[in-house]
Amino acid sequence: MRLLCLSLLLHITTARVLLAEDAIELRHYVAPEATQAVAVDREHFYAIGNQVIGKYDKNTGKLVNRWTASEKLPLVHLNSGIVLNSELICAHSNFPSYPEVSSIEIWDTQNLEHVRSHSLGICEGSLTWVDWHDDAWWAVFGHYSEKVNDDPHAKDARWTSLVKFDREWRRMAGWVFPQEVVARFEPHSCSGGAWARNGMLYCTGHDRGELYELALPHSASTLRLVETWHVPITGQGFAWDTTVHGKFFGINRPLGQVVAVQLPSLTSANLQTARRTVDAP
Repeated sequence: MRLLCLSLLLHITTARVLLAEDAIELRHYVAPEATQAVAVDREHFYAIGNQVIGKYDKNTGKLVNRWTASEKLPLVHLNSGIVLNSELICAHSNFPSYPEVSSIEIWDTQNLEHVRSHSLGICEGSLTWVDWHDDAWWAVFGHYSEKVNDDPHAKDARWTSLVKFDREWRRMAGWVFPQEVVARFEPHSCSGGAWARNGMLYCTGHDRGELYELALPHSASTLRLVETWHVPITGQGFAWDTTVHGKFFGINRPLGQVVAVQLPSLTSANLQTARRTVDAP
């Protein structure tokens, strides 16, 4: 009986340890372009750097195609991206220049041909990520506590904001991040973000291996922190793999890697599914 109780106690303790694991690294890929973010679709991932994008096969890790900026397309600071309707949609800014100017840049995923651009001009900061959720565009505009240029009116990370736009990029609403999350962003800002199928917003900072689970507030204008997950990435932009519940792709910037990660808390078959419209404009 004593051995049985000890065995049960060991089993319970082990179970608790397993449940306490925040994320599991499934696989990593060598992708030197991955200095800013990664986007993903069913068969490929897209490693994103300031002025370069590498398209890779998810199964083999083989480079399939590469796009680089040029005099004709002089993009300077690409950030997070999403794949929507066979298009790679990336946030872009002129960071670290000022005044902050931002745009949405779009590629055909089949051939990595740049197909169009939507300029936001001088907006609410440097655009770091964009997502399509609940029939609206969502975007974060970053500000940095670290001095990055000679702007005499520079704002710190507390000014980083989440903005909701309609299909025509008209501003609908906006929120700021809770102070406990801003403190983790500093001295940088929010570098990645995406809505998940459970209806929650997940965000990353610039260099910490943390994923912040957030919810819209019931009132006022500050997002609500639900949970902080420790994940085997180094901040920057990430993307959900919609083929597997709770699986996302992130990057390890110092090592030039793309990392596939499973978040156990989102693997349940009875997840509350948030409507994610795919017929984007």
